[in-house]
Amino acid sequence: MGSSTGDLVTRVQSAHLFDHDALFRFAADNVSGFPTNPFQFKVSQFGHGQSNPTFLIEVGSESSLKRYVLRKKPPGKLLQSAHAVEREFQVLRALGEHTQVPVPKVFCLCTDPTVIGTAFYIMEFMEGRIFIDPKLPNVAPERRSALYRATAKALASLHSADVDAIGLENYGRRGNYCKRQIDRWFKQYLASTSEGKPERNTKMFELVDWLRKSIPAEDSTGATSGLVHGDFRIDNLVFHPSEDRVIGIIDWELSTLGNQMCDVAYSCMHYIVNVQLDNEHVSEGLETAGLPEGMLSLPEFLLEYCSASGKPWPAANWKFYVAFSMFRAASIYTGVYNRWLMGNASAGERARNTGTQANELIESALGYIARDNVLPEHPPSVQRDMSPSYESLVDGSGRFIPNRKVLELRHKLIKFMETHIYPMENEFSKLAQSDKRWTIHPEEEKLKEMAKREGLWNLFVPVDSAARARRELAATENKHNLSGRSFDQLFGEGLTNLEYGYLCEIMGRSVWAPQVFNCGAPDTGNMEVILRYGNKEQISEWLIPLLEGKIRSGFAMTEPQVASSDATNIECSIRRQGDSYVINGTKWWTSGAMDPRCRVLILMGKTDFNAPKHKQQSMILVDMRTPGIRVKRPLTVFGFDDAPHGHAEISFENVVVPAKNILLGEGRGFEIAQGRLGPGRLHHCMRLIGAAERGMELMAQRALSRKTFGKFIAQHGSFVSDLAKLRVELEGTRLLVLEAADHLDKFGNKKARGILAMAKVAAPNMALKVLDTAIQVHGAAGVSSDTVLAHLWATARTLRIADGPDEVHLGTIGKLELQRASKL
Repeated sequence: MGSSTGDLVTRVQSAHLFDHDALFRFAADNVSGFPTNPFQFKVSQFGHGQSNPTFLIEVGSESSLKRYVLRKKPPGKLLQSAHAVEREFQVLRALGEHTQVPVPKVFCLCTDPTVIGTAFYIMEFMEGRIFIDPKLPNVAPERRSALYRATAKALASLHSADVDAIGLENYGRRGNYCKRQIDRWFKQYLASTSEGKPERNTKMFELVDWLRKSIPAEDSTGATSGLVHGDFRIDNLVFHPSEDRVIGIIDWELSTLGNQMCDVAYSCMHYIVNVQLDNEHVSEGLETAGLPEGMLSLPEFLLEYCSASGKPWPAANWKFYVAFSMFRAASIYTGVYNRWLMGNASAGERARNTGTQANELIESALGYIARDNVLPEHPPSVQRDMSPSYESLVDGSGRFIPNRKVLELRHKLIKFMETHIYPMENEFSKLAQSDKRWTIHPEEEKLKEMAKREGLWNLFVPVDSAARARRELAATENKHNLSGRSFDQLFGEGLTNLEYGYLCEIMGRSVWAPQVFNCGAPDTGNMEVILRYGNKEQISEWLIPLLEGKIRSGFAMTEPQVASSDATNIECSIRRQGDSYVINGTKWWTSGAMDPRCRVLILMGKTDFNAPKHKQQSMILVDMRTPGIRVKRPLTVFGFDDAPHGHAEISFENVVVPAKNILLGEGRGFEIAQGRLGPGRLHHCMRLIGAAERGMELMAQRALSRKTFGKFIAQHGSFVSDLAKLRVELEGTRLLVLEAADHLDKFGNKKARGILAMAKVAAPNMALKVLDTAIQVHGAAGVSSDTVLAHLWATARTLRIADGPDEVHLGTIGKLELQRASKL
């Protein structure tokens, strides 16, 4: 358990004694509501921390005791610019009054040193928990991960503050932060080790030289600039007394404007080195010494932060930022040790080891620089926090075992399906076969709201695409009347493609489920296109309503007169005419276009029939309400028209669309298509795994309950053998799909195209085998609408064409195989 904030106090150290009467008079005059005739006025000193001395003020009576916190500069001669409590007060007031960043409320600032000897300010006392040890001893494993996720979100919240909007635009210089910090802290180090002070370490000069030569380009451009805390770590956070959330970020002495990645790296120091005042030496960090059960790994913590903040994965410059953090910590610890020698260190005798630790930090930084690999090139896919219970959920899933976060989501998703989706399947099916088939069942919208509340909304959104959209939409949140929480909710849970695979599979068990979670095709593929390639205006106009689930979309590429598996054949024209494009042509199998909520199509056509064949095509956003669009008819899939979703044949006759609706630019259609072929198309494979699992489940239940020729179907040797073979094939295909998702995360669409093609061939063929056998076991019931099997089979069979014909994927696989052979 964490220490209660009120339990971290001791007697005021002799070096920090001041006039309590003078403090009382000042507080009574300047703090609103401060008791003027108290029964008790007591001042204690917080023992935690080693920078600006901090004190607890208790004033009032036993029945109405009020608590405040005083933070002041230490006594004695101080290094230039150090211990600026005035700046702490400024940033706390700005954040407290204008943002949702969790900080204590500040009441007053005193810059008159005649009151208690140095400048100080008074703020509220926050009743909560502080965790001194980052290993979180005596904390339940599942709560450790929750506390670390809360820490990552608190840092992301801080970094999301708009300094220009809250009066902190001049709080520091934004560019060249690391260069200035290196110069500043090296100067402080030299000042702390001048004549008659701690001995200098010559290796510090070597470290500084490497840092100056290795400053990332993003530091000078200000690409990573914003508000910086400067000392962000878990023991500078106050957590709620019982809930695993941050209620206060404290100790803002080093805050300024600058490179926020320095904050991120410093917050991760305990993963790399263990530095505590009470220890004599610096020791191994959590990543080397071993993570406590339930603890997020360093990559997992970074993924939480990147997801919440919209920042890119920091692998490229991570070594610099960590080495910089160690360098700065070494400089600070040297200063603390110097103050200890002079007798005015606020940590007292606990600071006696800081000189040794400073030198060991310098050694650790140089050792870290020498390492080849310090962080995975891509965000984590399969994470360390594995659950042994997964085997009971999906038997024999091999080395791909989901982390705790995914398992929790998976459990919630399965429960939601069992409680809300499966019981409604017959109702949805009845409406889809009635004369009101092209209307929406009112229960569907209710289920959507439930899914949002349970955090099961937009789970498909990849963490990297979400980061791009957040950056584009940073200033448009209020335009859409979204609160911070609802805005964040739009971008899912920050999952990788691999992580989403475990969840998408569950949704695939029902033809109705994906749309309830806003994870259905073609919306997921279309949203991914706009997430990746849309500009700020397109994202704001079309993506946000799609992410909210207020509208749906269609993808218009296939044409009735040409073989559209070769997209160079398409004939639909998109002609530029002034500030508009004019579209003429016919599309069919435009999935989703029959849905009454469908408001936008992504249409692929030709903007230049004379350009090189892969530069002729463009994609454009088309409002379904535009004059000249005519939905000619719904098309059926083995007799299923998939109402109210539907697959439409649509004609476009002189349809005028604003030029601003073009995606990425003219001639970029193939480029976009290749990007879309990854995540969106792989989702079909993931769902097919779920469809096959549903088939296996229904088949086994039927075999255990129905008799033929005097014994249960499950007792027939031929059935048992077939069931076993299907399980082998299903598990093999699952592994292939997960492997494809992992490759997609690590290497991108282009490099993963071979294994993606394999998954697209294997998944529908496997699902068809399973579902065909399940239908056979059910007999006549299997081909009827009394079970979901026929509909699942029709969908799986269609995907052997709709998701690109098997022949195209096999061609890709074969060509890659021959290319490899030719290089041997």
